[in-house]
Amino acid sequence: MTSPNVNVIEKDKMKINTLILMIFTSVFGFANMPRSFYLMGYGAIPWFILSGITFFIPYAFMMAEYGAAFKNEKGGIYSWMERAVGPKYAFVGTFMWFASYIVWMVNICSTIWIPFSNAIFGKDITSTWTIFGLNSTQTIGILGILWIILVTFIASKGLGKITKITSVGGTAVVILNIVLLIGALIILAANGGHIAQAVTSTYTFVKSPNPEYQSPIGMLSFLVFAIFAYGGIEVVGGLVDQTEKAEVTFPKGVTIAALIITVGYSVGIFLCGIFTNWNDVLSVKGVHMANAAYVVMQNLGYQFGQSFNMSQAASLTIGAWIARFVGLSMFLALTGAFFTLCYSPLKQIIEGTPKKLWPKKMSEIKDGMPLNAMWIQCIVVVVFVALVSFGGDAAAKFFSRLVLMTNVAMTLPYMFLSGAFVAFKNNKKIVKPFQVYKNRAITWVCTILVTFTVGFANFFTIIQPATQGNWTDTIWMMGGPLFFSIVAFLMYERYDRHVLKK
Repeated sequence: MTSPNVNVIEKDKMKINTLILMIFTSVFGFANMPRSFYLMGYGAIPWFILSGITFFIPYAFMMAEYGAAFKNEKGGIYSWMERAVGPKYAFVGTFMWFASYIVWMVNICSTIWIPFSNAIFGKDITSTWTIFGLNSTQTIGILGILWIILVTFIASKGLGKITKITSVGGTAVVILNIVLLIGALIILAANGGHIAQAVTSTYTFVKSPNPEYQSPIGMLSFLVFAIFAYGGIEVVGGLVDQTEKAEVTFPKGVTIAALIITVGYSVGIFLCGIFTNWNDVLSVKGVHMANAAYVVMQNLGYQFGQSFNMSQAASLTIGAWIARFVGLSMFLALTGAFFTLCYSPLKQIIEGTPKKLWPKKMSEIKDGMPLNAMWIQCIVVVVFVALVSFGGDAAAKFFSRLVLMTNVAMTLPYMFLSGAFVAFKNNKKIVKPFQVYKNRAITWVCTILVTFTVGFANFFTIIQPATQGNWTDTIWMMGGPLFFSIVAFLMYERYDRHVLKK
């Protein structure tokens, strides 16, 4: 049936430029560029291009079809997989998705103090922090525990003022990208075209300067970082019905956005090499994945001063102030995201899944917030932070482990969603108002390609530490997702036995 207000509706719908901008702001992450440069140098660039082709574009189209078909469903990705495959598959996949945010919060509870330190002191001095005679890792763990308790308390009272923090942080991060681009180009011009990380041959774009990522398994394991950098495309699924002439505009918009993001990441990584020599700046003791972005941007300020023959003191001052700006921007952005993500995924999984899957108290919603569940979630995060921070490892390994846990846990649910796509396409009862995949063979090829790419990347990420004799990291990366999968399976079995069969 045609709506009498169709012309009015079309006027309010997004045009291609707006669509591209929304996808870009949802996916593109500033810290991914300096962090990737730290891990792989220029060798990160081909992996971003590869994962854009084999994962980002086909997966975005899948999310678009899901979102259009289930735009009125309250349960989000649970409803998508439940209608396509079945409730048990959907619950395990959704619980894994939710669990990835638990791991993300464990990660941020500890790493958020790095931007905080940069904002206050102009550099990362978290490795020197100590209270009550505890070492730095344990001290940061205590601060992380206090942070999640404080955030849960404030979030349970309402989130009205948090949106202002989020918007300010988002604006500051956009400015960071501009600072990186303009600053690198000015340094390049001032230095007569000389770049700090020299390109000696095409092999420079393959081999990592980081010893841990020079083996074939090490390089392959980097793929999960590239996939993780494209995270956030789930938001695409909800934009189809808001797009003008979606059948034409949407595929075109996604493709253009994917190209811009892929090129943007590649250019950003190369820009880091214009003013940063990996061996001189990033191989120094105390530099790790969690603080690499601040080290690189501080070096941008320092090299800016040096390129104009300023004194070392003046150059260091510029570097410190840029590091402060980076720290403040990232702290505000992470704070806003943390407040939102401490309740949003939890609310979606509780409201979207059958209520009797959960203990009665946990499924209660008060004033629009799952208060009891939020405090249970808080306790789980506290336990995980305590386990990791009091494990006895040095700070660098501690932060690296948390980042790796987050990458694996947050990308595994992509396999559940892509794996369900063929069943979704084959289900004739599901009305599909928007379709990109109209050919059965292409549907199968893209489903296998996306699922294999994510599985392949995670496999090599997990086994890489074990190949170097570091079984602890491998066990931690496997342990988080495995634990939450078992919990989800047992919860559904209990629901099946005590509710469905009765």
